[in-house]
Amino acid sequence: MTVSGFTFNAFSENTYLLHDATGQCVVVDPGCYDRAEQEALRQFVADQGLQVVLLVNTHCHIDHVFGNQFILDTYKVPFLIHEADLGTLRAVPAYAPSYGFAHYSPAEPTGFLTPGEPVRFGDTELEVRFAPGHAPGHVVFYHEPTQTVIGGDVLFQGSIGRTDLPGGDHATLISSIRTQLLTLPDAVTVYPGHGPATTIGAERRTTPFCARRVR
Repeated sequence: MTVSGFTFNAFSENTYLLHDATGQCVVVDPGCYDRAEQEALRQFVADQGLQVVLLVNTHCHIDHVFGNQFILDTYKVPFLIHEADLGTLRAVPAYAPSYGFAHYSPAEPTGFLTPGEPVRFGDTELEVRFAPGHAPGHVVFYHEPTQTVIGGDVLFQGSIGRTDLPGGDHATLISSIRTQLLTLPDAVTVYPGHGPATTIGAERRTTPFCARRVR
């Protein structure tokens, strides 16, 4: 599996395209808001000859969902989130204008992710792990063969997700990190929702929020 990333919108959110040798592709957390960002994603898909087959959100805060409707309009694919984050998604239209995003187009999921039931595309299978705390329905996607986690806003390079937004809870987030991420091998690469990629081992050793409390 190959991970191709884009950084979009004023929140510097990381959008990921997951694709394999079959050419099938899953879009994770499309943060593309304006036409230039949307075109950059669309052009990459076209240039690489990819077939987008699925849209998923790790969670549904505003910066991770800007491009949901664009992906649905462009590629006509299923759209999955964890059901516990449906309220998070449906809250976005009420506050988007106050953040300066008056042209946000809301999208409804066509189904729900279930931890323990894999996401499949092409020759690839992703494990869905439930990791709430930053958002009530947050999930991460683990691909064991390439030792890769698409981690959303759970664990960053040197930090962890914020928990002061509605539905956030610090103790729950720490538990999610301990049980869903730090149980993975040190060599696993974490692709977070913001900032550079890191590894489980590096964060286990150095992240002040994790090293002392979650080891």
